[in-house]
Amino acid sequence: MSDTNDTTGNGQVIEDDPIAVRRAKREALIAAGRDPYGHAFAYSHHLADLAAQYEGLEDGASTSDEVKVAGRIMAKRDQGKLAFLELRDSSGDMQLFCRINALGEDAFAELKDLDVGDWIGVEGTMMRTKRGQLSVSVDSFELLSKSLRPLPEKFHGLADKETRYRQRYVDFVMNPEVKNTFEKRFKIVAAIRRYMEDHGYYEVETPILHPILGGANARPFVTHHNALDKDFYLRIATELHLKRLIVGGFEKVFEIGRQFRNEGMDPYHNPEFTTMEFYQAFSDLEGMMELTQGVVQAAAMAACGTTQVEYQGQQVDLGGTWRRATMIELASEGAGEDVSFARTRDELVAILERNGGHAEDAWGKGKLIAEIFEAVAEEKLIQPTFVTEHPLEVSPLAKKKAGEPELTERFELFICGHEYANAFGELNDPIDQAERFRKQVEAKDLGDDEAMGYDDDYVRALEYGMPPAGGCGIGIDRLAMLLTDAPSIRDVLLFPHMRDETPAGGHPRVAAQAATAAAAPTASAETPAPIDFSKVVVEPLFEDEVDFDTFSKSDFRAVKVKECVAVPKSKKLLQFTLDDGTGADRVILSGIHAYYEPEELAGRTLIAIINLPPRKMMGIESCGMLLSAIHEEPGEDGEPEERLNLLMVDDRIPAGAKLY
Repeated sequence: MSDTNDTTGNGQVIEDDPIAVRRAKREALIAAGRDPYGHAFAYSHHLADLAAQYEGLEDGASTSDEVKVAGRIMAKRDQGKLAFLELRDSSGDMQLFCRINALGEDAFAELKDLDVGDWIGVEGTMMRTKRGQLSVSVDSFELLSKSLRPLPEKFHGLADKETRYRQRYVDFVMNPEVKNTFEKRFKIVAAIRRYMEDHGYYEVETPILHPILGGANARPFVTHHNALDKDFYLRIATELHLKRLIVGGFEKVFEIGRQFRNEGMDPYHNPEFTTMEFYQAFSDLEGMMELTQGVVQAAAMAACGTTQVEYQGQQVDLGGTWRRATMIELASEGAGEDVSFARTRDELVAILERNGGHAEDAWGKGKLIAEIFEAVAEEKLIQPTFVTEHPLEVSPLAKKKAGEPELTERFELFICGHEYANAFGELNDPIDQAERFRKQVEAKDLGDDEAMGYDDDYVRALEYGMPPAGGCGIGIDRLAMLLTDAPSIRDVLLFPHMRDETPAGGHPRVAAQAATAAAAPTASAETPAPIDFSKVVVEPLFEDEVDFDTFSKSDFRAVKVKECVAVPKSKKLLQFTLDDGTGADRVILSGIHAYYEPEELAGRTLIAIINLPPRKMMGIESCGMLLSAIHEEPGEDGEPEERLNLLMVDDRIPAGAKLY
């Protein structure tokens, strides 16, 4: 705290647009021959170093120790011939003690004209005020960068999640603990690199653009290579290229890099994410478990200084020896009955449905066992657990387990109910691999847009011979979440993708208008494209189904979406946390994930019926129903396809407003 009543701003009431006022100051500086954006400044200390060095300085003491510091003004207030500024650099904050008799009248007037947010360089001496505040007594200063946009008000800060993610640079300024989160992430990645290099691994770089989809089952992003006049996929995994290096004679390789999967967003999934994949010739799952445990423990020590961590209220012990159990053991344990390939398919379907799951007709026993495990066991795995022996049906790239061909040499690492690593005893039989690729192609032909393609070159590489090898992938983002106690993956992504920004009033920002115009130069950026209603099919009215008195008892309200996430283990359901004007959150589940991603709906104002009896779905009580407009149109194959649009209304309508 400073020696005055700290506040943001300069203490003056500015009735004009504050941005316009700051722009005018910028113009005045330029007109006076001053550069408002400065030059290099050779500071002598970081503020945290000064705080440590002068920790023992007595109250009221002054020194002749000259220092040069630089940073952003976070608060300022003048008191006649004195002014107090709060300066922040990358290491911390410190007060600047400014006197007119030290600076001179002209310089003091210029200092008073500075704004919160401006960057300055300062020369002065160290002192501690009579009230005990360590300060730099300012002898001179220079403006290094003029801030044209005011920072959020200090005591309310930047709290809105969407704004914080979108304007991460402001988030760092106003919420220093967020910066600490990313400093930990940087340490995690650095520790992983050191650990891998210390264990003899080479870090390599493989292509991001892939001509064939492979390495995982996922929906890809597609781009076009102009020079080759060919479509490419943004990689969904680094696996197949890394294993080509094993074929070529490299024994230990790893890559830390971005993967891209054109799928949904929720607290644990983002379409653009970071993994580390590593492969070792002559190794197996045992070697991969040891290395995976070592990597996670090294990351924990670097970020937290301990292997005892807390994640969202749960105590997790990353030390010691981690549990190992097969998927069938855990599924049987969680279901309270035998879950195995010895059961009939109908028996496995019944077990799954008794535990809240739903079986697809195309699923075999292996897929059903994996689904039962997800339904009854996965979320209970709080302490680190290696789940082994996955069914072949859900492990197309893993080597079959010797003597049990329906199972594979594979493990997944679970902590706090979520997967953190996935490892295989790598398949090195080219004939087996080719057959599995063919089955993936068949699945793609039947409409599975997540199935892999047939990678002829990879099969050719295996035909030259790949030694037995172990391979593993670790999710860096999830590991960062665990070690920073972050509830959402977006909290550990520097710049998460957001929906288009629409300010109050509903008009898109200028940049968005320009992008729209560039994409469709013949259409107005503000005029939506015309809709062809000629093929729309609408259900007939049901005039006699409900009488007016019954219908009028439905309580239709405007609700604000506070949060929207995908329901775990459900491909259809979205879970909405809503403000319905009562002051208590309302949860409604809606099966509309095929039409909307959660990110699109956060902050929207929707219409809901709120006086329906609760319904439990996937173990969650849904209290009400969101209203949608539904119709049909012919799809690509000519067959009718349902189209759905949530009813969204103007954000000016308050939460809880009743519809009549």
